[in-house]
Amino acid sequence: MNAKVDQTPGPLYGQVKQYVMGKIAAGKWPAGMKLPSENELVSELGISRMTVHRALRELMNDGIIMRIQGVGSFVLEPPVRSELFEIRDISEDIVSRGHEHSALLIDLDAIRSDAELALSFDLRPGAKIFHSIMIHYEDELPIQLEERFVTPRFAPAYLEQDFTMATPSRYLQSIAEASEVEHVVYAIAPDVETCRLLKLDAAEPCLLLQRRTWVDGKPATKSLFTYPGSRHSLGGRYRTGTVQPAFRDMAAKAR
Repeated sequence: MNAKVDQTPGPLYGQVKQYVMGKIAAGKWPAGMKLPSENELVSELGISRMTVHRALRELMNDGIIMRIQGVGSFVLEPPVRSELFEIRDISEDIVSRGHEHSALLIDLDAIRSDAELALSFDLRPGAKIFHSIMIHYEDELPIQLEERFVTPRFAPAYLEQDFTMATPSRYLQSIAEASEVEHVVYAIAPDVETCRLLKLDAAEPCLLLQRRTWVDGKPATKSLFTYPGSRHSLGGRYRTGTVQPAFRDMAAKAR
């Protein structure tokens, strides 16, 4: 391996990364497998320990492997991808991947809207809004923190539901299909509480998807979905001739 590395363009640590990712892509090192130790990789590749250490550190930052001090490095499951332009039930997505979905309800109550929230719903400040917070798990691993605001006009029985049995998304879609949807995605640094709920290191970035829906031209919901950056990705594919007006505007801004 040493001669091969020396003849390949690019920094040595980058070549070590490619070596590890090649093993993973070929299925030789599947998800959950413990990688060879740094010393074993040094011996196998004929490269300095500092180079191997940097390569493994970057693979961890890229969400490819997980490193546990005193135990070793392990291959992570590839990040889950959600369709950006669709409203899909997260429980169905998880089950479709052959995994188990579970949820923890943190808060479900009625609140008084502040000025910003009232503006989102075309209401007066202080108007009542239903509010819920919950965590969604995939095989006991937290993958989404969901915070949702719902107008009582649209879903008057929202507070009476058991959302550990059926998700808010499934319940709301059973009432009426959204006539208009807005998605905005942000990269954020999670606060202390988000790190605690999603079991994140303080340095790990997150994806925040903000979704607003309208039914019959009236604001119905505003939702905030926070995903660990190493466990999730968002994407979409569509034909340009069939993009809905709201999405066409977003596509134009992105170009």
